[in-house]
Amino acid sequence: MTRLLHISASPRGEQSESIALAAGFLATYVEAHPEAVIDEWNLWETDLPDMGPAAAQAKMNALTGTALTDAQNESWNRVLDTFRRFDSYEHYLFSVPMWNHGLPYILKHFIDVISQNGMLFAIDQQAGYRGLLTGKKAVSIYTAAVYHPNSPDEFGVDFHASYFDYWLRFAGITDTARITFYANMFEDDIDACRQQALQAAAILGKGF
Repeated sequence: MTRLLHISASPRGEQSESIALAAGFLATYVEAHPEAVIDEWNLWETDLPDMGPAAAQAKMNALTGTALTDAQNESWNRVLDTFRRFDSYEHYLFSVPMWNHGLPYILKHFIDVISQNGMLFAIDQQAGYRGLLTGKKAVSIYTAAVYHPNSPDEFGVDFHASYFDYWLRFAGITDTARITFYANMFEDDIDACRQQALQAAAILGKGF
């Protein structure tokens, strides 16, 4: 039985373009995988672990084999629980709107929580980083209201999809696909662009 986790980084609910595209993808994904388990993880409704002083020191102590204090253990166990929940799925769907040329801060927070040595990656002095989440698949939905790849820098620069695509590879997830809706809000053909993106999402969901 395949388990798919939809992680939403948009707080806009029914007004969200990325969430609408995710719904379009999931509609045909369910038809193609009737036995699949689909779960939603809205990061805005999640009390993510604080990666403050206790967690940061716990991370370093765990890395060096140093004993953790009670406060550090409590903080580190929350990190472990968050990672284990994420790692228990085979397929991922990420709704990722562009914020200020990059990721929404809630998604970066999530990435900083689960990107831990011995969990998401391993590191070798000679070979460098090695992603541990091999054999998984991911679809990323990238949306932006102003930025477009063919626009000049005055309309934005991509530290958004470029960063997130790299993070997936860093995690060892190399079987990936993307859905994009880069529609300049000042253009007249935004509805046509939206329909094209929804069609692409439905096609990808059916074949994923």
